Order: sequence, then C-alpha cells, then structure tokens
Amino acid sequence: MKPIYLIGFMGAGKTTIGKELASCLNQEVIDTDEEIVMREKKNINDIFEEHGEEYFRNLETLILDEFDNRAGIVTTGGGIVVKPENRKKLNEKGIVFFLYASPEEIFKRIENDHSRPLLKGDKKRLIQELYEKRMPLYKETAHVVIDTTNKDKAEIIQEITDCLG
Repeated sequence: MKPIYLIGFMGAGKTTIGKELASCLNQEVIDTDEEIVMREKKNINDIFEEHGEEYFRNLETLILDEFDNRAGIVTTGGGIVVKPENRKKLNEKGIVFFLYASPEEIFKRIENDHSRPLLKGDKKRLIQELYEKRMPLYKETAHVVIDTTNKDKAEIIQEITDCLG
C-alpha cells in the first residue's frame, strides 16, 4: 500500500485523524513534526526561534525523502506544502488527503494553543493570512479533499476509508 499523507492547516485534525486511521487500517503512523522534534531534541518553537522557518522546512523535506516508500499514515505539519518539492513528493509518492476546516473553525480549535510559532500575535489575522497563502497549495497537492468542519472522527475516517476502496 502506498503511504497515506494527511495535509491541512494547523488545527485541521491531521494528528488526531492520523492516529485513528492508522489504528483502523492496522498501519504505522508517522508524524513529521514529532520526527523533527525527536531528531533536533528541541520543540518546534525553539527550532523556529533558533534556526528560522526555512531550516524547519528543509527538515520536513529530509523526512519525506526518508519515508519515500514506507507504507503507513504520515501526518504532516501545516506548512509542509510551502516548498514546491514537498508538494511534488507528497503527490507522487502517496495518496494525499487534505483535511479542510474553515478559518473560523481553525481559530476555535487553536485559540488557546500557544505552541504554534507562526501564530505569535493577532491569531485571527495571522490564521487568515496564512490560510489564504496556503489554500491553493493544499488543493494543488491533494488527491482528495475532506471537509472536517462539524464532523466527528468516525465520519472523517469513514470518508477516507471509502476513498481508499
């Protein structure tokens, strides 16, 4: 089975759905952010602060290269689609599900989460700006778009498994 990649904005449910989906399909789950944190022995905020976003995006590319032909569920960071080579790798190497949620829904979900390095300041405005930049990239990369707004985990998992046949 090809790897299944879950992409989408922060707070869209990639990690939660990924764990659940892996359990349903009896597959390994790999979280690119967790892999980076383990390797760097630093949290994502510290990595961004000390090395910047470009350094972090390059780490994401390295991890995608390493997991090239490994089956499983890969949950990605919200910005993995920023680099063109990442979009190409995701799209060519696996089945890509874009977990969509509206900006309003995202804000509700991550309003009190202070672990997001790109959301320091006016969260609502920053979410809207990032969202508008990334939306076309998610759509370009995805094979399937799943709207997660007002759906429970079981409904989302069912939609994904239906697509997998």
